Amino acid sequence: MKTALVTGGCGFIGSHFIDRFLKTHPDWRIINLDKLTYAGNPANTKRFDSDPRYEFVQGDICDENIVGGVMKKAQAVVHFAAETHVDRSIESSDDFLMTNIFGTRVLLDASRKAGIERFVHVSTDEVYGSLETGSADEEAPLMPNSPYSASKAAGDLLVRSYWVTFKHPGIIVRSTNNYGPYQFPEKVIPLFVTNLMENKKVPLYGTGENSRDWIFVEDNVAAIELVFDKGETGQTYNIGAGNETTNCDLTKKILALMKRGEDMIQPVEDRLGHDLRYSVKVDKVSKLGFRMEWSFEKGLQKTVEWYQQNTDWWKPLKKDKFTVK
Repeated sequence: MKTALVTGGCGFIGSHFIDRFLKTHPDWRIINLDKLTYAGNPANTKRFDSDPRYEFVQGDICDENIVGGVMKKAQAVVHFAAETHVDRSIESSDDFLMTNIFGTRVLLDASRKAGIERFVHVSTDEVYGSLETGSADEEAPLMPNSPYSASKAAGDLLVRSYWVTFKHPGIIVRSTNNYGPYQFPEKVIPLFVTNLMENKKVPLYGTGENSRDWIFVEDNVAAIELVFDKGETGQTYNIGAGNETTNCDLTKKILALMKRGEDMIQPVEDRLGHDLRYSVKVDKVSKLGFRMEWSFEKGLQKTVEWYQQNTDWWKPLKKDKFTVK
């Protein structure tokens, strides 16, 4: 039986990936290495904690001793661990530079020494920067505009450099905005849903015309799994859903699902350097066989219902005030 080391597996997307991978890969086991920062929640893994093929190790990807130890047990790596919240990166970029760049370097060196067969690095469409028109393919220049996206772009370039220099078996995936159950409530969709449940207004940045492509987390992890199984080393794969929606329209969809009026919208000062629009081409991952299972309407309804039914999960995590992604 082979072992995959998953970093950041107690986070939102990582925990969904582990849940799926354990079900679809019975000949693999998982080691989940997670530091358990504010966004790493052990409650996210309760649904598969009892699987004998799952092992949790608390540790920092920047710790070379811990990483080196767990890497010796693995044949593959799926690297989710990252600092991801744009507003936090604007307030202070230190953790982003350390985790997203140095931590990725530690993993690359350890996996190269261990002879890892596969290394999937999970990145973001934000590395391409804001696009006025069209969609970025995998060869588009990297033009990150926030400390967060700059740190992710740097991690991507490290993965690429280890492929070119050492033929390290790295693959990069760049996903659009994820949403779904277990997403930390500082992110825009769970923030808005839980605010409305608490009879609080929803803070909408600027004019609300900033546009994002939204992919339901279960579709995203299915695509990442497909790249793990069939992707070509040294390559990059964009993952998107074609659900490009302005923040204003997204807000109205959430209000409608929760039967609340637009009087619950609270306009707030726009974020510094707020990118207007992200969009990616997904031809490469589609050629591997990826097909979406969740429409935006179905996924958003599922998400709203999950937060309504799981107040015990999100209430302990939520502070009085969050900004939005």
